[in-house]
Amino acid sequence: MAVAHRLDHIAPFHVMAILEKAKALEAAGHDVIHMEIGEPDFPTPAPIVAAGMAALQNGRTFYTPALGIPELRQAIAHFYQQRYGVDVPARRIVVTPGASGALQLALAALVNPGEQVLLPDPTYPCNRHLVSLVNGEPVSIPVNADSGYQLQAEDIARHWSANTVAAMIASPANPTGTLIAPDALQQLHQAVRAQGGVLLVDELYHGLTYDGDAHTALAVSDDIFVVNSFSKYFQMTGWRLGWLVVPDAYVDAVTRLAQNLFLSPSTPAQYAALAAFTPETQLILESRRAEFQRRRDALLAAFAPLGFKFPAQPQGAFYVYADVSAHTDDSFAWAEQILQDAHVAIAPGRDFGQHQAARHVRLAYTTSEARLREAAARIAACL
Repeated sequence: MAVAHRLDHIAPFHVMAILEKAKALEAAGHDVIHMEIGEPDFPTPAPIVAAGMAALQNGRTFYTPALGIPELRQAIAHFYQQRYGVDVPARRIVVTPGASGALQLALAALVNPGEQVLLPDPTYPCNRHLVSLVNGEPVSIPVNADSGYQLQAEDIARHWSANTVAAMIASPANPTGTLIAPDALQQLHQAVRAQGGVLLVDELYHGLTYDGDAHTALAVSDDIFVVNSFSKYFQMTGWRLGWLVVPDAYVDAVTRLAQNLFLSPSTPAQYAALAAFTPETQLILESRRAEFQRRRDALLAAFAPLGFKFPAQPQGAFYVYADVSAHTDDSFAWAEQILQDAHVAIAPGRDFGQHQAARHVRLAYTTSEARLREAAARIAACL
């Protein structure tokens, strides 16, 4: 059976092998502490669920406009004004089937076959795989803790080629939880703009920051593509809803792509998401953000004495990227061993790139403080 050549460049998630073994252990009666999957453990806030149920009961089950219902696009525009003080016209906001749908639209509008997109290493693996999906070439640039694991302006000058069309970053980032500083973001944008390229910024974890608010890239320029989602901060992972903020020059292209690729986002999910911006829901979300911060601090305190090194302070999302080279030079095999011996599931570094991947793991604090401390105790017993 012939398989398209683009699949040669799209690897499976290695953490899924960890998850599969974790599920097998649970089926055998063992208690596994899950720190491997990047999904909030909180349920979708009740006001959002109620709005979704009302949409279904009121017959909101038909296609919507390809770019989303006008009410939700306007609500997102208002959200940018209220939270960031940035005016983003609703016409530039495209509601999508998850952030993955937003990335597909952006990359399909920007990248021709063989053209390059610069990304940091480590990064979320789907970002480079979606570049490959449109037959582009992802170029992974090694980044370290001294830059907060973020691309910087000098990286653009060093790695840009005649075939490069875009650079993509995330802030807060997965797997590191780090933010890019506003001045560094502005310099990065200027460097990309000087090369005639386009900057894409993944802001999926905005709202989940703990040492000050994140700054949206839309405050830097209106020619940046910005991706966001209702999955993480709003805790709507299974609803599959995100959005893309598009520069004016690309609205027509993205509209044509959305019409053909997706027809429209989920109708009940869109009406449910209208309740995400109400004061009632925001109170719930902010209390959960405080809980995530307590978990982050508890994880760092519990794991640091075990020889886990955290060279860059995680400022957002719900991950820490830990150097475990004191224990192993093969973090994938070590993660498997920790699962087998301690019944704690963690993500190996190789999912996020190649740069020093074998000495790193990602720890997700998407479980309670008590479970995080128990995970540390179990690993300590094994060590």
